[in-house]
Amino acid sequence: MAKLCSLIAFAFTFVFSLAYAADPDILDDFLVPPGVDPNTITRQYFTYTGLRQFKTGKGNVNLTGETTVKIARVTKKVFPALEGLGVSVFKRLYPPLSVNPPHYHPRAAELIVVLDGPMEVGFVDSTNKLFVQTLQQGDLFVVPKGLVHFEVYSQGATPQDDCGGGGGGGAALAVFGSSNPGIVSLPTSLFQSGIKTEVLAKAFKIDEETVGKIMKANSK
Repeated sequence: MAKLCSLIAFAFTFVFSLAYAADPDILDDFLVPPGVDPNTITRQYFTYTGLRQFKTGKGNVNLTGETTVKIARVTKKVFPALEGLGVSVFKRLYPPLSVNPPHYHPRAAELIVVLDGPMEVGFVDSTNKLFVQTLQQGDLFVVPKGLVHFEVYSQGATPQDDCGGGGGGGAALAVFGSSNPGIVSLPTSLFQSGIKTEVLAKAFKIDEETVGKIMKANSK
């Protein structure tokens, strides 16, 4: 377990070292919200505890009957101390037999650290080449910035892990080289953004009735 937690620490160090490649540099040690006196900042400002209970078992997440991935996003929006530092993290909990649909992050590369596996991950590059890998607990996988990727957890329930996952499914951390990496989900962007059905029907070479069914399925 110590080895896994060491890998997590390495992941954060790796991404932090690349942080300024994504976010603009700052002229101070750190940034504070407008109207806040920097002299009043304490250690609490640099601490985020919101992930303590984002876990199964003794946590506040119940994956029973769920089919979609649960995600806790720790960006500058919820953790202001990240502003200007070029780093953020998502924690994902995967119910048994679940998929994190194809999506991409427009402002950052992603380093995936598997807490509870195995799981399949993959991305497609700009030449339309697919890279797929099956990861075990403790494995890392990097997704280049802006490329479409996905995760598949095809296992049943697993025991809870000391690093905060398990208890019914898989778990992973996604570490980003941006304090606000952004996320564009392809199913949502394509079928819930208001694009006309005839446009999608022609693009995917299917009939409009089928497009309507997909739209309805993605509205749930």
